[in-house]
Amino acid sequence: MEPKKNPELEVNRNSSLYFMIGLTISLFLTWQLLEYKTYDSEGSEFVNELNVLDDFKEEVPITQQLNTPPPPPPPSAPALIEIVDNIEEVEETVITSTESNQNTFIEDVIVDLDAINVEEVEEDLTVPFAVIEHVPVFPGCEHLKSEAEKKACFNEKIQKHIQENFNYPETALEMGISGRVFLQFHIDATGKVVNIQKRGPDRLLEDEAVRIIAALPLMKPGTQRGKPTKVGYSIPINFVMQ
Repeated sequence: MEPKKNPELEVNRNSSLYFMIGLTISLFLTWQLLEYKTYDSEGSEFVNELNVLDDFKEEVPITQQLNTPPPPPPPSAPALIEIVDNIEEVEETVITSTESNQNTFIEDVIVDLDAINVEEVEEDLTVPFAVIEHVPVFPGCEHLKSEAEKKACFNEKIQKHIQENFNYPETALEMGISGRVFLQFHIDATGKVVNIQKRGPDRLLEDEAVRIIAALPLMKPGTQRGKPTKVGYSIPINFVMQ
């Protein structure tokens, strides 16, 4: 069966070719319009004028002139100079020397010792725990006699106090904060814990360590040379998550 339409007479046969040709012609004409330039005719003339004032006068404001009086003349010498005899006697001030020599005798000064008030000044002395003569006595260690036993009992009671009062901060647990807090404090002359200093990895751990040490009970103060003395003590507290 023969086709009814002639393929050579198909309208859309070369539509893409015709489109490209038309697009090329349009772009070429657009480019020519953009590149087209116009010039002025040679008959046009440019006139430049420069107006300069030949007679330029600047008006100076009139100011008031001040009449300054001349300075007074210098005083003139008197016509007659009288010479007066100096008959007044002037008493001269005699300045005596304060330097001493070998012929000068210095009297001995007698000082009454009863009239001298001697005040004893108490020194704010802090003795480390390891070298104190008599260590502070923790409650419960009073029955011990030797200093070595009292020191061992003191350290044992401190460790027991920390274990009983230890409370890991919940916020530090949630944030995964752990580490060691170094503490240094003093046991003053009355047996109280004062001057707590801390250094640790986080403020949460430091505050908890200070709370534990501040809860220490009142102790019998340490003595040095028979007098109650402030004693320094240091201890670390480990915060470990298990």
